[in-house]
Amino acid sequence: MALTWRSFDFFDATKIKIADDETRALFESNAISSVCSGSDSLFLGAYDGHVHIVGRSWKIVRSFRAYETGPITHMRQVEGTSLLVTVAVLWALDKPAKKTGIPTCLSTVAINNGKKPFPISAFTATEDLSQLAVGFANGAVTVIRGDLIHDLGTKQRIIYESDEPITGVELRVDANITTLFIATTSRILKLAISGKGHGQPPRTVEDQGCGVGCMSVDKETGDIVVGRDDAIYYYTLDGRGPPIAYEAPKKLVSVYQDYIALVSPPTNTGESDTMRRRFWGATADSIFTFTLIHPDLRIIAHSESVLSDVKHIVQIWGDLYTFTQEGQVFRYHQKSLQQRLDMLYQRNLYTLAVELAQKSGMDAHQQCIIFRKYGDYLYQKGNYDEAMTQYIKAIDTTEPSQVIRKFLDTQRIHNLIEYLEELHERGKATSDHTTLLLNCYAKLKDVDKLEKFIKSPGDLKFDLDTAISMCRQGGYYDQAAYLAKKHGENELVVDILIEDSKAFDDALDFIWHLDPDTAYSCLMKYARVLIEHCSMDATRLFVDYYTSKYKPRIDPPAVSPDAPVTNNGGGFVTGAANAVQNLSNLLPLPYMNPLAVGSNSQAVTKPTVSDAEVVKPEGLATPTYTPPRPRTAFSSFIDHPDEFIIFLEALLKEGTNSLSEADKIDIHTTLFEMYLHKANEKPGNDQHREEWESKAKSLIISSPPKDSTTTAVVPPPTTPGALPKIENSNVLLLSHLASFRTGTVLMQEQSNLLFDIFRSYTSARDTKGAIRALHKYGPSEPQLYPLALSYLTSSPTILSEAGEAELSAILEKIDRDGLMAPLQVVQTLSKHGVATMGMLKPYLQGRIERERKEIRENRRDVEAFRKETEQRRQELEELETKPQVFQATRCGVCGGGLERELPVVHFLCRHSFHGRCLRGMAGVNVDVRGGGGGREAGEAAEGGECPLCAKDNATIRALKKSQEENAERHELFRDDLERSEDRFKTVAQWFGRGVMSVPNVE
Repeated sequence: MALTWRSFDFFDATKIKIADDETRALFESNAISSVCSGSDSLFLGAYDGHVHIVGRSWKIVRSFRAYETGPITHMRQVEGTSLLVTVAVLWALDKPAKKTGIPTCLSTVAINNGKKPFPISAFTATEDLSQLAVGFANGAVTVIRGDLIHDLGTKQRIIYESDEPITGVELRVDANITTLFIATTSRILKLAISGKGHGQPPRTVEDQGCGVGCMSVDKETGDIVVGRDDAIYYYTLDGRGPPIAYEAPKKLVSVYQDYIALVSPPTNTGESDTMRRRFWGATADSIFTFTLIHPDLRIIAHSESVLSDVKHIVQIWGDLYTFTQEGQVFRYHQKSLQQRLDMLYQRNLYTLAVELAQKSGMDAHQQCIIFRKYGDYLYQKGNYDEAMTQYIKAIDTTEPSQVIRKFLDTQRIHNLIEYLEELHERGKATSDHTTLLLNCYAKLKDVDKLEKFIKSPGDLKFDLDTAISMCRQGGYYDQAAYLAKKHGENELVVDILIEDSKAFDDALDFIWHLDPDTAYSCLMKYARVLIEHCSMDATRLFVDYYTSKYKPRIDPPAVSPDAPVTNNGGGFVTGAANAVQNLSNLLPLPYMNPLAVGSNSQAVTKPTVSDAEVVKPEGLATPTYTPPRPRTAFSSFIDHPDEFIIFLEALLKEGTNSLSEADKIDIHTTLFEMYLHKANEKPGNDQHREEWESKAKSLIISSPPKDSTTTAVVPPPTTPGALPKIENSNVLLLSHLASFRTGTVLMQEQSNLLFDIFRSYTSARDTKGAIRALHKYGPSEPQLYPLALSYLTSSPTILSEAGEAELSAILEKIDRDGLMAPLQVVQTLSKHGVATMGMLKPYLQGRIERERKEIRENRRDVEAFRKETEQRRQELEELETKPQVFQATRCGVCGGGLERELPVVHFLCRHSFHGRCLRGMAGVNVDVRGGGGGREAGEAAEGGECPLCAKDNATIRALKKSQEENAERHELFRDDLERSEDRFKTVAQWFGRGVMSVPNVE
């Protein structure tokens, strides 16, 4: 026997004690000639031609005579039916004869052997009993075909003849082909008895035969099993398979599950035979060996010595039974799988235990227990590599901490990495496992493994946040960025590039490839840092985003210049590799340009944002978004006034249409502030200050008035509404803080705050500025001259700066326009004791002379009015008391002589008219009395009016009526009084118009 076979006791052998006397007598009488099993029953064929059916209780449940004479040498029961074949009678066990009660014989066939009286040495049949094969001791094989069950006739034919006795026949049915294997004492043959190849002569498979009973069939696989003294052989339709070496003489061979049952006869083996004789004595020559072997595992599962020849081996009721010549029955029950495994564990045969578990169909979960035990055994022996291999196999059912703790204690970091990697590969790793694995990589400084781990294809096998965090802590920033980018954590990519790698250009370029919402979030988070290190590019990004012109950049896939275009040979492989690389670069986002994340030993040169080539693939829609308010970006430009000014100016230039009025005001106000900030940036550099103040001034001048009812001094811009109005308070405050007086003045001008402008100069003691303001705004605001007079005489220094000529001009203006009374002028000049009488003398002389002249003129007017009044009074008195003499000789209408044509009408105004001329005038009604019934000369009709004086009289009446009406409208009087330069004169005029007269009461 080969040394590779291991012996175990996997079976419990039990001798069957038969309680039934009849059954026990049958076995002990050695009258059993054949045995078969099926349909949960045991069938015994006797030498006297009887068939006995034995049940589970080992009691004969039925017996019947199959043949009148002769033994039953072979039997076959059709499993699942009530059919029994005995050579060569077919019995229906469920159809007993009415008279005798024995089973019905369905058919009987006389087997043809050429009329040669040789015994049957082998028998087999198909499951449906449609084909039977019978072998004879003279070397002939007969095949019987037909319907034995319904006794519809059969055909038989001798298909093989030889000089060698037949030791075994077995049928193998595959699809539509039935193959018959024939064993003789010197060879193994096969031939097709139906289907493809039918009719061909037998073909020799092996030039060695076997003994009677040493040929069987494995019903699970269909393989033919042949036992010889040197080995166990397997035969298939393709020929002989690999043999299983097992040296021992073999008398019987049977297949039971995965085992092969062998019966070996007694042998003479020299020294061992002597020892056997000493132990067994006279019975040593009759000792047989019964063995159960597992050929795949090379295990002797059971072996025992039997003091009697084993005649039959039968499988029934889930166990294996042997029948000896002495009538004894032994049952062999396989121990449980766990018991068998425990035997292997005791001998540390874990590999064999695994194979046994797999052959037994144990589930993977149970097998993992064996792997873990094997791993523990190897670990105790110090074979850590092999132990880790077993632990990995048991990873599905093993608590990872148990294994990790062992290899942490032994400092076997390589084995630990292997186990942790497998945990991640199977998706069983936690964040702690990821942390430990990355720490192991970092400890070994194994960048290649680290990259292989994080770049493993397929689904994510580890906790992403933990992996990124550990890579950042270990200084593997490129790998952390790769992970974040691959899994769409774009904001985290920016964090790594800026906070860890300090790759500000790369971070800005990455942001420029994101969708608008994500880009805005990243941009606002790191705006100050990006403007600090990438000022111009970051400012350009701000401008594009806030002017609705932001478009995510898309870089074209990089193609190696050496890559061949051909698709054959190496060119295809190279092109595919490049394509895969390009796809991996573009994997995370459709707008993203991935950073080259390689090992630390490989430096990758990356273009800056300004050098990046941006392409827009056709069919890719530009994302739409609503730009945020400009104010949200203002804080990002702290300490970067130049970039801030560029941003604000760009907003005004490129984004005016999309900005609201409130945003425009914010931008103008902030830009005005930044201009003033830049103006004060270089003290002492007047050119620099003037340049920026000029820009600030342009914002104020270009701003149209807003919510102002007064007329602005400065004209509005040529394009109405071109720029929004900056709030006056903001301009004034910023101008004051930046000492930008021009802005203050311009704003006050636009608000018509001329007094404030002048006061701003006087409060600053800027005499020249005050005089300029006076000259500029005095014509429109005369009350500035009294203020200027008070200011110039407030200090000798101020007066000297202005000059006496300026003071004289102011006094002249005040005197000319009557802005102050002389007494007020004297009081103002005498308040500070700065002005002298010499300065005041010209003003007083002129004033006195003018008043004297006015007095004289007023007196002349008074005298003339008195004379005229007296004259009018006299005329009235004469009209009322004295007769009037009319001396007119011509008619006032026609010019004809009055003495030639009567009547004549005379008016007290000394105008005379012909009566006919006066009657013909519209509006004149005159009744003339005289000789013809008219009036006498000189008497006018009542109510008549001189036509020539009527117009003047109407005018006087209208004036009087207007005065009477105006007398009731006091608001006109007040308005005229307020606008008057000489209010006393105005009151006198209105008094003369009768405003204050008492109305007549009729």
